[in-house]
Amino acid sequence: MTTRSLHFLNLTGHLDHLAKHLAWLFLGALFISGFPSTVLGQSQSQPLKSASAGHSPQRPSLIPLPQQLKWTGAYFPPGKCKAIIAEDPSLMKVAADLQNILEKKGIKAAIRQQPAGTHPPVIELKLGNLKVPLHPEEAYRINVTENKVSITANTPHGIFNGIQTLRQLMVTDVAHPTVIAGCHITDWPAFTWRGYMVDVGRNFQTVDHIKQQIDVMARYKLNVFHFHLTENVAWRLQIKRYPQLTDPQFMTRNKGQYYTIYEMKQLINYCNDRFITLVPEIDMPGHSAAFERAMGFDMQSEKGLAAIKNILSEIDSTYDVPYIHIGADEVKFTNKDFIPEVVQLIHRQGKRTIGWNPGGNYDPTTIRQLWASGSPDDPHGRYIDSRSLYLNHKDPLSGVPYIFDRKIGQREQGDSAMLGGEICLWNDDRAKNEKDILLMNFAYPAMLAFAERSWRGGGFDGSRATLGADTSVRYQAFAGFEKRLLDQKSRFFKAMPFPYVKQTGIHWQLFGPFNNHGDTAARFWPEIKPRSITDSTAVLQANGATIWLRHFFPTTIAGILKDPKPHTTWYAFRKIYSPADTPGYFWISFYNPSRSHGISTPPLGQWDFRGSNLWINGKLVDPPRWTYPGRSGSQENPLVDESYEYRPPTRIPLKKGWNTILVKAPVGSFKGSGWQHPVKWMFTVVRVSKDASAGD
Repeated sequence: MTTRSLHFLNLTGHLDHLAKHLAWLFLGALFISGFPSTVLGQSQSQPLKSASAGHSPQRPSLIPLPQQLKWTGAYFPPGKCKAIIAEDPSLMKVAADLQNILEKKGIKAAIRQQPAGTHPPVIELKLGNLKVPLHPEEAYRINVTENKVSITANTPHGIFNGIQTLRQLMVTDVAHPTVIAGCHITDWPAFTWRGYMVDVGRNFQTVDHIKQQIDVMARYKLNVFHFHLTENVAWRLQIKRYPQLTDPQFMTRNKGQYYTIYEMKQLINYCNDRFITLVPEIDMPGHSAAFERAMGFDMQSEKGLAAIKNILSEIDSTYDVPYIHIGADEVKFTNKDFIPEVVQLIHRQGKRTIGWNPGGNYDPTTIRQLWASGSPDDPHGRYIDSRSLYLNHKDPLSGVPYIFDRKIGQREQGDSAMLGGEICLWNDDRAKNEKDILLMNFAYPAMLAFAERSWRGGGFDGSRATLGADTSVRYQAFAGFEKRLLDQKSRFFKAMPFPYVKQTGIHWQLFGPFNNHGDTAARFWPEIKPRSITDSTAVLQANGATIWLRHFFPTTIAGILKDPKPHTTWYAFRKIYSPADTPGYFWISFYNPSRSHGISTPPLGQWDFRGSNLWINGKLVDPPRWTYPGRSGSQENPLVDESYEYRPPTRIPLKKGWNTILVKAPVGSFKGSGWQHPVKWMFTVVRVSKDASAGD
């Protein structure tokens, strides 16, 4: 996806902002997810009523936030619950899921099909006629009182979704056993297709690692797992008729690693048990170098097309999946009949087809997955939106708010044409290990942001790599989501990669532009007389931990500067408060490398190739001692410490009281060394814990 990739190409702030923040806090709660659904009752930050005098358990965070929610102030004691009532036989599986969740908290509850003889408190699962505006097959209603929890839905899938919300409603603290927050919820998704794609063709991931990601998808109500199985690097799916496809000699990475028929069936069943549709992608006829090495002929040749038809027939007879994704992008078509014949075969087999757009010459029924900027090629077709949702081209701290802001398909909610969207995890470069793939591409924070947006709908017009003004509705909406996101991190992602920290409340003053005439080392008054900056009026203000002055794809995604100029230098300034003399730990970076085009490492003594610098309390902060200083970029070189989220935080002494931070961000030409190496004019500075990337 290298050419395709081009298209996508804390603590405290100033006291003078405090009053303004408090004034906007209530407004932010009203727009907590950037979508005008009904959120009734008390604020999420208020405690629940409790039988224990003097202390109440805190109200839990929810992601995605339900469409309609009213807190009651009561609570349900699951520790006293002896029964889960599920009268309909079709609910036995989801009832067992709930029973397992309770058992992990030390709560034993029997499953009963009849309520007779069962004394409260009880949990009841039931099918009913639930009326909602959209997608009733996934909708649910939860009522939690002191004696009963009831989950009602039209289908077992809806009950499963309600159980995922119930899991988040359970709160435990030092003063209380587990309780379930009292509330009334009616909920439904805005989009029917809420997907997550993983490329295992380039970097293999074990079945257990894939299952972990599927589990997180299920907990946050994502419902499509897109499995990109074949690439130039390797063919990763066992085909009995052509065993040479998975022969180690024809793979260039993770040689000999692929998914057996048994493992693939296992993953399909694992997804089905969680109401997730697995969509296998066999990329054709492009991205097929591994196929050609193994088979000895071009995929678009007569022999190649015949072999692909045999492969698709074997997949059809082996796996029970409703869709086959055929890729069909980034290739020069030499056989105009290739895609039509493949599509016809798959449709005759009773399956539906999906292809990348722009891509092949599809028939009208093939669903297009949008990856490039611009409009769909068939205004009457059906679409999945993945435009600028490639995680490998985003850094965590600006990527999370970008995904949260994103208006999927430029629509408030899905319709018959715009089914929904997918975030895509391409890691084109060789990865050192499978855990790095999730860490470097901020998979879990991105997943939660996308779950919120694709379930709730809405979002904001435009495309920006900024948080916006702290008085704006967009900023306040994200601040509300960020609070819930960080709570989810602390509750559910211990020891899992979760590279995100609080950044609302961070406010920068920007000074510039200074014409450096192409000399990015040129010095200007903010660094020559740094003390005077505290008494100077900033040209601009910016919010957040990561600031993009100019995005590397500026025609699509806006940065802070409305009219950025090459050969200029900007300075950014803020203060942070420390209650004592103490070591501080910081994420610091001036370039977040995409994981898709081989990154050259700066020499020792430099943060980047632009001459960026950072001072804390007037003292220059040394860059990291790079593991591979001055190394030329290659897609076969795994990243190890090139960006903040996957290297140890920088340790810097802080003094008691206010500490100053000054950032120098110069740029020369906006033209990179090639399309694969764009100029990224940005910086990240945020105080963190010693192990901020982990869930704890």
